Amino acid sequence: MRKLMLVVLSLAVFCSVAMAQSKIDTKWHCPKATTEHKLDVGDAPDHSYWIGQGACEATASEGPFKEKSGAWTEFRDVWKASFNFHGYYTVNMDNGDKVHYTYEGSASTDMAKPVSNKWKIVGGTGKYKGIKGSGTCSGKVTADESNDLRCTGTYSMGMETMDKMSK
Repeated sequence: MRKLMLVVLSLAVFCSVAMAQSKIDTKWHCPKATTEHKLDVGDAPDHSYWIGQGACEATASEGPFKEKSGAWTEFRDVWKASFNFHGYYTVNMDNGDKVHYTYEGSASTDMAKPVSNKWKIVGGTGKYKGIKGSGTCSGKVTADESNDLRCTGTYSMGMETMDKMSK
C-alpha cells in the first residue's frame, strides 16, 4: 500500500510539472500592413470593413519561449471613431517551429490612444504541437502606422510535448 501511494504521489507531481504554465513575454515591432483592402459597408457614413496582412519582428523575447518573427491576417469592422478586430498570427520560433495564435479586441481610430488585444494559442508544430496559452498585448501605433507591442501571458504543453522538448 505504501509503494502504491508513493507511485500515485510521484505521478501527481510529474503531471503537475508537465502541465505547469510557463510565461511568455515578447516585444514586437510591426510595420504597416503590406496588403490591405477597405470596403465601405454602405449602411451608414463611416462604416467600413478592412482586411489586411503584415509581418512583425520580435525585438525582445524573455525566457525559454523564444519568438523570432510572425505573420498576421486581420479583419476590422470600423464604425466611426472605433473598430472591433480579430485575427490570426503565426509565429516562427527560434528553432524553426511555428506557434499559431488567434486574437481579438477593440480600439479607437485615434492613433494617439494605446492599443491592446487578447490572444489565445491554438496550436503549433514540432516541439510545440499541443501547446495552449492565453494573454494580452498592449502598445502604441506610430504616425507611419507601424506598431510596437508587448505581449505577455502563459502557455502549457501536454506531456507528449514536454517529452519532445526534453530531447
